[in-house]
Amino acid sequence: MPELPEVEITRRGLVPHLVGRRVEAVVVRNRNLRWPIARNLGKRISGSTVRSVERRAKYLLIGCGSGWLIVHLGMSGSLRVLPRATPAGKHDHFDLVIDSGLIVRLTDPRRFGAVLWEARDPWTHPLLADLAPEPLGAGFDAGWLHARTRGRSAAIKTVLMDNHTVVGVGNIYASESLFRAGIHPKTAAGKISRERCSRLVQAIRETLGAAIDAGGSTLRDFVGSDGNPGYFQQSYYAYGRVGEPCRVCGKTIRLLRQGQRATFFCPQCQR
Repeated sequence: MPELPEVEITRRGLVPHLVGRRVEAVVVRNRNLRWPIARNLGKRISGSTVRSVERRAKYLLIGCGSGWLIVHLGMSGSLRVLPRATPAGKHDHFDLVIDSGLIVRLTDPRRFGAVLWEARDPWTHPLLADLAPEPLGAGFDAGWLHARTRGRSAAIKTVLMDNHTVVGVGNIYASESLFRAGIHPKTAAGKISRERCSRLVQAIRETLGAAIDAGGSTLRDFVGSDGNPGYFQQSYYAYGRVGEPCRVCGKTIRLLRQGQRATFFCPQCQR
């Protein structure tokens, strides 16, 4: 699943192609995504000028003056900028046609993504209104994390992946951040001290920042808006490296299951 770095990379790639451009039309080949695409979306958006491309958690928000497109990439989706004449493939469900001769195309093999229209303030949309702070923003700090974890017996990795704790940190980056912070993924969240919370916040920021710089992670489907894959997977410390030596201490990376998700960790570096 595309996580925060992949969505942020997509956002940055779209900005120079979309902002200031006029939307000429939309092409909907399959409206049955996670939530159905509105039948009148073309009427609502055609002729509008894109004013901004923003991100909240793993959602992209495309401001069009009269409203906002809220886009989610789902489990396997990507948005690519392509020439208008590019033939559509089996999983190319939606095109945003812009006046530059280009299109923004949503490819989503599993159809768990979404293209929604919001005419009002998008930040109050039910999908966005109750989300926790952004991990790269000022609202996410040691004080916030320490307060949100008090009294929690759940494992810290599970808590990090909860959008009411912090947004956008999925399975890959939770594992990598916990490695950098030296925290065992099964540690009860409520037992982590404020000092270790500070270390973990910094590790999350460093991990996500490094992933963005590397173009994200491409394990199966993800490509950026330019069609290029990410390369952060080549730098993983823990994720996907079960049975391999730890890059820091040489111990063997182990695997455990948490909530039906694979968790990778070093038994020496993470306590």
